[in-house]
Amino acid sequence: MPSFDIVSEVPMHEVQNAVDNANRELMGRFDFRNVDATFTLVEKDKKIRLEADGDFQIQQMDDILRNKAAKRNIDTASLTFETPEQSGKRWSQDVKLKDGIDKDMAKKIVKMIKDGKFKVTTQIMDQVIRVTGKKKDDLQLVIAEVRKAELGQPFQFVNFRD
Repeated sequence: MPSFDIVSEVPMHEVQNAVDNANRELMGRFDFRNVDATFTLVEKDKKIRLEADGDFQIQQMDDILRNKAAKRNIDTASLTFETPEQSGKRWSQDVKLKDGIDKDMAKKIVKMIKDGKFKVTTQIMDQVIRVTGKKKDDLQLVIAEVRKAELGQPFQFVNFRD
């Protein structure tokens, strides 16, 4: 039977490249000259930490990170920008990466598929949703429906088997 998996993954090597490019741009920008500002990728927590001397600079760094992520084909919906915090003279902001499908989102997607009355079956497996159907056309309709829905998170469709 034809099947595919719905996943939400952020390619960490592309995130690393975006962070490196953003740091490189900071070194070349005139408004960041003689300013201690950095982007740091914390892979174990799946977040990017922005640090600078002022709140305005953090806002500028937000824009730089969004642009660099978009150029590396990272969906900016997978970035969650938290509020900047001040600690002494330094400002910092964490940007969390949405990686994986949590249980609530998985249930929401499965409910949306069932409400669409598609002739498919769904199965939640940890952070993956497997969709199985008798016809490939039914699966393509499900893919179109999930893409059309605005769920606040990017999804990829992998392991399409015929």
